[in-house]
Amino acid sequence: MKTKDWTIPYTRPAVPDSLVSAGFSPLLSLVLSLRGIKTSEEAEALLLGGMELLGDPMLMLDMDKAKARILRAIDGGETVSVYGDYDVDGITSTCLLTDYLRSKGLNCLPYIPDRNEEGYGLNCGAIDFLKSRGVSLIVTVDCGITAVDEAAYARSLGIDMVITDHHECRPDALPDVEALIDCKREGDTYPNKDLAGVGVALKLVCACEGDTTAMLEKYADLAAVGTVADVMPLTGENRFLVRFGLERMSVAPRPGIDAILKESGIDNKKLSSSTIGFAIAPRLNAAGRLGQASIAARLLMSRDIETAAALAHELCELNRRRQSIETDIWQEANAIIKENVPQGPIVLASEKWHQGVIGIAASRLAEQYSLPAVIICLNGDNGKGSCRSYGGFNLFEALSACSEYLTGFGGHALAAGLNIRRDMLGKFRQALSEYYRKNCPVPQPEVRCDLLITDPSLLSIENVRSLDMLEPYGNANPRPLMCVCGVHLDSASEVGGGKHLRMRIRLGGSRFECIFFSHTAAQLGIRDGDTIDMAFTPQINEFHNNVSVQLVAAAVRKHDPTQLCRAILAGDDDVNWAASVYCPDRSDFVRVWRAMDNDFAVGQDTGAVIRQCLPGMAPEKYCLCLMVLRETGLLRSGDGGIYSARCASISGKADLESTRLIRSLRSFR
Repeated sequence: MKTKDWTIPYTRPAVPDSLVSAGFSPLLSLVLSLRGIKTSEEAEALLLGGMELLGDPMLMLDMDKAKARILRAIDGGETVSVYGDYDVDGITSTCLLTDYLRSKGLNCLPYIPDRNEEGYGLNCGAIDFLKSRGVSLIVTVDCGITAVDEAAYARSLGIDMVITDHHECRPDALPDVEALIDCKREGDTYPNKDLAGVGVALKLVCACEGDTTAMLEKYADLAAVGTVADVMPLTGENRFLVRFGLERMSVAPRPGIDAILKESGIDNKKLSSSTIGFAIAPRLNAAGRLGQASIAARLLMSRDIETAAALAHELCELNRRRQSIETDIWQEANAIIKENVPQGPIVLASEKWHQGVIGIAASRLAEQYSLPAVIICLNGDNGKGSCRSYGGFNLFEALSACSEYLTGFGGHALAAGLNIRRDMLGKFRQALSEYYRKNCPVPQPEVRCDLLITDPSLLSIENVRSLDMLEPYGNANPRPLMCVCGVHLDSASEVGGGKHLRMRIRLGGSRFECIFFSHTAAQLGIRDGDTIDMAFTPQINEFHNNVSVQLVAAAVRKHDPTQLCRAILAGDDDVNWAASVYCPDRSDFVRVWRAMDNDFAVGQDTGAVIRQCLPGMAPEKYCLCLMVLRETGLLRSGDGGIYSARCASISGKADLESTRLIRSLRSFR
């Protein structure tokens, strides 16, 4: 496993006075400023925006046609089918529209294809089945934008079709249907191009009902679940939909969601986007992955508490099964990789692996080995694979370049699927490796910290609690990732049966409790008394009426002074704020000067200087001492820089405190 690189912002962040004076806490103001929010008006629009953020559904191309066709079906009492997808967005979309149409008295048949037997999207076999059930109108949700042949087949059978989707479309190859709603269509004027499939379905029922408020009250919870699960940007309208949906789940959850929360042991009064992402969505998704999406759909549409409880229990059992299968695949794949650790994309195949879970295993392997991963489930002479990218490698372009070895593929830059013949595996693996070698992405830091914390008062209970205003977190509105550097690790102990790590660190004169899930001290190579760096998100921890700030670690390493030392030695004044915690005093200068003999020369690069550092002295402090001595003339080099500088004599006494660098460092303390 590769060591992760970090990006740490050593420049002093500016706290906008306009935000602080408007009542926002210093920490929240800092985070908002880093996200480009400078005024109280901008902050209130982001944090408190309401119904005004919702767009008019009639702005969507073909919405008028879709509304007219559905109202005609309602008036005529037709048999209608809602055709969805087996992921969470598709399931919630299917349930939302099915429930609405049934509430209008229609015989509505939800249809979600089997992931393993039918695959994604419309298929002619399903259309035949729906025809046999008397369906005269199919309304798709979260799929259909590319179903040109299937739409033509449905029309040949006398079945009308309304397509609602949110995926990319080809203007020159659109299905011929009664209405085609997709805000990514050319010519569509709807302002939010990032609606989830369930968001589009919600817009459809709002248009049909003519009462957006009533439809939000009824369906915003489903819209929130699907939007978060499909990783849509949580800004603007999407942010409002998710926030409103979470409020509905907290106040009056539908029986199915309430049952999931209870089965998961979650207090529905403390819901967040993380609740959806880590508790609700995985359980719904497990049903689709294991070919039983109907269980999830029945749960979400259930009105009976006892039935919902039984279905939720069944769903949680499916999720545990999914986790077990995923772990087995991951362990088997790991055993194969460890025999010959790859330098390029991981490509593994087996007859034993479950097709519905291989994508999750591919994601874990990509993260673990910092490489793109392709996991293939073989069945006879054919295989179906799931691909996950890493480090910005464009999977879709890579698969396009290797397409001669595939029978089919699809997806996008970060995730894709493929079909392949068994006898092409070796050639595909070689071709993908060669493509990766020629198009290897530029290495990017894997830990990108938003804010360096040097003042422990920023992590007060009041400041940390104020970050709750940024909820719901998600795509385009992530939790702010903060970091502390060079802090003392007082203690580290395993909890949760040895699965997790509890730490206590010292920052200035304050101590903080920390938790790092799914990591141990041995894995991290740290122990009590070490100096460490930690990337984290702060949260409020309430236990037995005791309220405190807890730091939830995202990455931990032994302190690495290289980046800051390099900037100090380069004379970068922008880092003086971060370096000020290492500001040397007279005794430090005396110690450094006395350690310099007649042959002393400063190292030729940053690494060499750090290796020269005196025992017990922070490398950053040592570098500052050298730079101050250079400023006074006590160290000199031929080019005027610090590297390779040697001791020199000056006339008079060196006034260290009057140097520009010391004055700058002192100004931040």
